[in-house]
Amino acid sequence: MEDKGIFSFSTCWNIKRHTAGDAMLREIRDLGFQRVELNYNVTKEMLETIEPMLERGEMGISSVHNTFPHVQDSDYGTDSVLLGFEDEEKRQRAIELLIGSAKYAQRYGGEAVVVHPGEIPFPNDISKELEQIYNGEGRDSNAYRSKWAELMERREAYSAGYVQKIIESLDEVCNRAVSEGLNVRFGIETRSKPQQIPTLAEAKTIIKALKGAPVGIWYDTGHAIMMDRLGLYDSVAEMEGLMDDIVGVHIHETIGLSDHWCPYVNSGNMEFYDAYLPMIERARVKVYELKAACQPEEIAESHRLLMAKLARRGQV
Repeated sequence: MEDKGIFSFSTCWNIKRHTAGDAMLREIRDLGFQRVELNYNVTKEMLETIEPMLERGEMGISSVHNTFPHVQDSDYGTDSVLLGFEDEEKRQRAIELLIGSAKYAQRYGGEAVVVHPGEIPFPNDISKELEQIYNGEGRDSNAYRSKWAELMERREAYSAGYVQKIIESLDEVCNRAVSEGLNVRFGIETRSKPQQIPTLAEAKTIIKALKGAPVGIWYDTGHAIMMDRLGLYDSVAEMEGLMDDIVGVHIHETIGLSDHWCPYVNSGNMEFYDAYLPMIERARVKVYELKAACQPEEIAESHRLLMAKLARRGQV
């Protein structure tokens, strides 16, 4: 299989097929990737067989995804308030877990930690309700407008407070990281649900407040496309203002509101994803984050197309 060079590949693709970490990484290596991103479902038990592979130089680590390794507590899962907790004990626990992720990243030679900063809690699963209306009646329907107004009313009322808590938490994390000699960057990820933080404007606010700290944007292209389609922000126009603060990217395409597909190949659209090539170019850490349904031959073709497009831009 063709060597994928500097590109990395997330274990989210095949983690559900494996119980042994070494077999999981070998399957990714067989795709031609020399580096992986260890995602938040990787367990300590998996690390027992992954670490010898790393020590032998059989695979490199580009990044880890907080919370790492896996924590079986929904308070600190991927869809949680995390760094925005008002409860001080929970917030400090979230900080400790993020520092722990950073220590693993450094230990494995990784460059960055992918961070889900937090979200605005809702009493109902409003993202699922919006998705159902979007798919059934469309974004221009009265039902969608009404539900969207409900989302935005609560978001506008509470987002500033949660963003401020996240800034305080990341400031503590970065101070701890410096004091402990950790040389990794923290990338706050564009999210997949509209109640989650950050929007691209919120990302700019957080990064500006922490100027000089090792914090930037982790631009998940598929998630950004989803939020654009739902109406939360303009994923291309607003992307420009974050180019200088890019830590890494998750490379995948969204079909409708279904994400983690191979760019170009699964959608069949040979032009749409081109708008995100500038961010992929600028990112130091470039990670494919694909779903299990993506087949090896589709992954290979998607990468070939992506590389050809980047080459035409003179960036590879």
